[in-house]
Amino acid sequence: MPRLRRITPRENSLLDADVHSEGFKQAREARRGALVEDYIELIADLIEDGHEARQVDIAARLGVAQPTVAKMLARLVTEGLVTRKPYRGVFLTDAGQKVAHETRERHQVVEAFLISLGVSVETARMDAEGLEHHVSAETLAAFRRAMTNIRRN
Repeated sequence: MPRLRRITPRENSLLDADVHSEGFKQAREARRGALVEDYIELIADLIEDGHEARQVDIAARLGVAQPTVAKMLARLVTEGLVTRKPYRGVFLTDAGQKVAHETRERHQVVEAFLISLGVSVETARMDAEGLEHHVSAETLAAFRRAMTNIRRN
């Protein structure tokens, strides 16, 4: 049986409260934005695949009820990210297309980084779906550098 490592007291004391709270603030903001980004990314995918994103398709792919989708779509309209046309689908505004592009790019970098570490393609795809919303630009740049170094070696 493996031996458990003994937990020792921290070498450093707690960070200043303002500095410490910044990490939690960033995590809360990422969680709030994650749902919006998931919807926008899915709408972009549906449009590219079939030229239209319908509420029923969004609900099926996200595994949620149509009233849940309707509520989020109303929010996305208010935020200027999508437009809706009666008896038609949902369409991205220029701002929505920008969010979709940025989200996809983060997803692709995170997924490629995980694969470069030896994570299976399927697991990397699923894990990247959650991680993409929480990584900073600095972390994405580090992922890119690390993948470049892995390719060189």
